[in-house]
Amino acid sequence: MRDAVNASLPGADANVPNSVLRVLSDNQGALCHLPLQYIDWLSLQLLPDTAETEWLDRHGDIWLVNSGGSTGRKMPALATGTANIIGTTNGTVLPAFTQLQSGFGMPANTDSPNQSVTFETLEDITVSVAAPVVANIRALDSGTLGNIPDGSSLIIVPPVNSVGSASTIHVSGGTDIETDAQLRSRILHRIQNPPMGGSIADYEQWALAVPGVTRAWAAPEQGVGTITVRFLMDDLYPDDDGWPQPDDIQRVADYIDKMRPVTVKDCYVVAPIKQFIDVNIAELMPDTDEAKAEIEASIRDMLFLKAAPGQTIFAAWVSFAIMSAPHVQSFRLVSTSDYVMASVGSMAVLGTISYV
Repeated sequence: MRDAVNASLPGADANVPNSVLRVLSDNQGALCHLPLQYIDWLSLQLLPDTAETEWLDRHGDIWLVNSGGSTGRKMPALATGTANIIGTTNGTVLPAFTQLQSGFGMPANTDSPNQSVTFETLEDITVSVAAPVVANIRALDSGTLGNIPDGSSLIIVPPVNSVGSASTIHVSGGTDIETDAQLRSRILHRIQNPPMGGSIADYEQWALAVPGVTRAWAAPEQGVGTITVRFLMDDLYPDDDGWPQPDDIQRVADYIDKMRPVTVKDCYVVAPIKQFIDVNIAELMPDTDEAKAEIEASIRDMLFLKAAPGQTIFAAWVSFAIMSAPHVQSFRLVSTSDYVMASVGSMAVLGTISYV
């Protein structure tokens, strides 16, 4: 601002300490500073690749329609399923919305009033002593925390006379809220691949619109007029490399059937076929547990980005992933052969890492 004043007023010198021109120019510069900072921040919000959460949600609401009809970010979903309930007296009615408490605790950062993962029945149940009665149940709190293992014991809260024990048959479908990174990726995919009335990208977007789906691939593998869609649910099943369950596959298939062109001959929605790849490493420096843990994490990150149905995993990718581990200084791959998938539906999954 001092230079601007000097240029605008010939003979003036705004650099003189304690002068009126210096005070005015410095104050004007201070007034302009925050608006210019705000404009700089605002410029980042106008495009989805740099937008922060609040503005990213606005971009999502404009560009994305989800399987349930909502727009933008995929919201968390409640787990649903069935449970066996055994009575101690025939004919006792267990009313709808009776709570069933599991032995799995709630995460520490949740604001739920429940201390453990809790379900509720969805209709009146008449119990029997002779055989368990199947009840439809729903989690009270949304998220993957409701997907507890089959056969988990449940306690009726508060206790009901003449009703004994309860246990889950199968509970699934609980999903967490979509992260910023996942939402941003979907928005950019939608912008870069506008709807084409049934293109490969359209099928991938339809699969990604279903809660829980994080990666999807489509290809006309069965000939002209057919399409095969494969997908993973990395957040929902992290212990199984993201592989979906049969009811997840059916849910994605139902939504795609609703969206796809009626002229498509056949549409197949399936899970990829796991193909484990084993990595043998020699002469690792340093040969420490910390370095080995970093190598495993780095290879898994590489497979998350590179692996796809039918995609060969090149030895160079594996080498680069190992060398990217922070503490690795040197190593040698025992086998430098590429990992070729057995079929177009096979997808690489990390198997065993051996050190020799």
